[in-house]
Amino acid sequence: MSHELQRLAALRACAILDTDTHPAFDCLTRAAALAFDTPIALVALVDSDRQWFKSAFGIDERETARSISFCSHTIEGYEPLVVPDATRDPRFVRSPLVTGAPHVRFYAGAPLIEANGYAIGTVSVLDTQPRSFSDCNIRLLGHMADAVMHAIDAHRDRLELKELRRRLASQDAGRSANAEASLIPVRPQQTP
Repeated sequence: MSHELQRLAALRACAILDTDTHPAFDCLTRAAALAFDTPIALVALVDSDRQWFKSAFGIDERETARSISFCSHTIEGYEPLVVPDATRDPRFVRSPLVTGAPHVRFYAGAPLIEANGYAIGTVSVLDTQPRSFSDCNIRLLGHMADAVMHAIDAHRDRLELKELRRRLASQDAGRSANAEASLIPVRPQQTP
């Protein structure tokens, strides 16, 4: 199985794509925007052909095409990606996200690395003005990515616990039915 197929399987195992907004993620994007003084902050999950936003601060979109995303480049490695001025970066200069709304100039994203080592998405901050990003900022963004990954893990753990409870309840119901059946006396059949 290719690395990308394994990465997508790891993403889907998180069971978080296309779920409702959640305060834990929204608090983290607001905190990132505030900490880095940027108008946009995202928790993006990179699917096969799109990047989907579990949380988005500063934009209304819930997803964009993966082919134009900055985050798709970020998940290629294990380190944060910083683009000080997208109009000077050949990877992004023609991107519709740069040439049109939201007119991205600055991007910084840290990969979300799940337990098996696959980068499933990013925590990113974006600005409409070029800017620099210090080593301290890069470390802080990495810590925010860790916090997001912990929230994703907690989400998956809640789902697994819910499924385990459902299975146990089903087994208990089956045992109760068997126990009740064993209490009913069996009458021998009479022959005519």
